[in-house]
Amino acid sequence: MGLFDIFKKKKADDTAKATTELKGIVSPTNGELLEITAVPDEVFSQKMMGDGFAIKSNDGLVVSPVSGNVEMVFDTKHAIGLKTADGIEVLIHMGIDTVNLKGEGFEIFVKAGDKVKAGDKLAKMDLPFIIENAKSDITPVIFTNLKEEQSIKVSTGSVSAKEENRIEII
Repeated sequence: MGLFDIFKKKKADDTAKATTELKGIVSPTNGELLEITAVPDEVFSQKMMGDGFAIKSNDGLVVSPVSGNVEMVFDTKHAIGLKTADGIEVLIHMGIDTVNLKGEGFEIFVKAGDKVKAGDKLAKMDLPFIIENAKSDITPVIFTNLKEEQSIKVSTGSVSAKEENRIEII
């Protein structure tokens, strides 16, 4: 499933693109690392778009959780799609119902086509504005094309941006 097809149902053969292992996943912010089931939106919490994890930033800075290419930056600046060299697609959706903010509250530091390394700065969220004007400032990070037998394991709790060994594909 391509990042542009994020709202389409997964097909079994689409998940075969992802490799069995991705090394070097880092925390994308300073704050709290959460299970995907903690996201206050059924599309994400019930893994309809894929498995992943969530973050609740305490400073609004979002860095890339993986090395790869920036595949897309939504016009509304609320989401960024990445693709690793192994073909794993990662969607970072900053906040819940933030598409309605029409780009306000977000500063983006990358564009489609850019290469990034895990830990590179992607975006800055204006947390007070997002908390005031959106459903939630919790950010789901979704791996949209994992194999059916793969899942995400997270060590929840307080986390620092770029922290390693807290998120893994199993």
